[in-house]
Amino acid sequence: MKRRDFIKTTAVGLVTPVLAPSRIFSHPAPSDYIQVGCIGVGRQGQADMLELLYRGLEAGARVVAVCDVDRHRAENAAWLAEKTYTRELGLNRYQGIKIFHDFRELLAFREVDAVIIATPDFWHGINAIMAAQVGKDIYVEKPLTYSLVEGQKLVKAVREKKVVLQVGSQQRSSIYFLKACEIVRNGLIGQLQKITVWLPEDSGHGDPGPMPVPPNLDYDFWLGPTPEAPYSEDRVHPQMSYDRPGWMQIETYDRGMIANWGAHMIDIAQWGNASELSGPVSIIAQAEFPERGLFNVHTKFKAEATYADGTTMVMETGEPAGVRFEGTEGWVFVRREGLQASRPEILNYQVSSGQVKLYQSSNHMKNFLECVRTRKDPAAPVEVGHRSNSICIITHIAMKLGRKLSWNPEKEQFIGDEQANQMLDYPHRKPWTI
Repeated sequence: MKRRDFIKTTAVGLVTPVLAPSRIFSHPAPSDYIQVGCIGVGRQGQADMLELLYRGLEAGARVVAVCDVDRHRAENAAWLAEKTYTRELGLNRYQGIKIFHDFRELLAFREVDAVIIATPDFWHGINAIMAAQVGKDIYVEKPLTYSLVEGQKLVKAVREKKVVLQVGSQQRSSIYFLKACEIVRNGLIGQLQKITVWLPEDSGHGDPGPMPVPPNLDYDFWLGPTPEAPYSEDRVHPQMSYDRPGWMQIETYDRGMIANWGAHMIDIAQWGNASELSGPVSIIAQAEFPERGLFNVHTKFKAEATYADGTTMVMETGEPAGVRFEGTEGWVFVRREGLQASRPEILNYQVSSGQVKLYQSSNHMKNFLECVRTRKDPAAPVEVGHRSNSICIITHIAMKLGRKLSWNPEKEQFIGDEQANQMLDYPHRKPWTI
């Protein structure tokens, strides 16, 4: 199928697969490398691409294509990848990187086996579902999707098409977080009673514009499934740097810190609680939404979720960001910098035969690439990422409604609250319906 026909076919909704998986044609590639395309090469996307360049040397993978709606960013990413390969890694025979403007063209590029998705949050579901439909393996940044319904449909697509998906919850590949969760799940702090999750606070003020759209940016494509809105640099991303983009503080595109850092830390809370494929049965939250111009996500907040067994999880703004597990016989606190515990001997714990030993990965990107070859699930598979993200989403809904909500984790629905259930998805602007 020609690329333009593929784009035309998939433009209206996400449809039945129109391409066979690339591995049927060329997996492994003639060079025995996993060939990867990067969709979204801004601040986080470029970091993920660089990680892949280096880890790919160990795992047999190369970047062959990049895609971004900002032409400058796409060209810069291609230049950076080629420079890294030829000058720093000594791959003098490397033939270069293809540049795409439309991610559907990259997905139609037969030589791509897998993709890294690091677009804004509201694009994750659409990008990843379409990638799964055409048989591409996927590394997608957290949070997995913007809406819960998108997450449900992504889980289905990944499993139906038998592709590998790794969520960019890289703390699962950290020895600190692994050890903390094994300590909790093997009972070294007794019966788990309470989990506390601390997250950073957003700040600053956004300029609503309007401003002229830069000629290098396809702004309408960037808006994608979201409503039309006047362009402002603070709405999208800085044009002269790779600093933190403004869209991360605008509710239409992102849910704020509850989804940003929350997707990381709540994932660890779920891991330690052995509730990775489930969730709480109730949630209540309060949050501040001060006037900050274009920026309108929550700043300070506090929420409390309760699980069916009575375990509670408190989520709130505070430093340092991390997760504290409290049991009947002690506690353990974990953050990216290390571990603390109520008794020093807890930290010397080693898992023995017959005890809970969790999935161990020393590097998140390398783990993904290894699983592309073995066809096994990675450290952060799609269902786990979806369940962690679903707690972020229902907490944000509780913030907005300001009342206690009952949740059915099996049906993934609020109980007796139609208004809350309607907030589990949003109207996608055509043609980007799911």
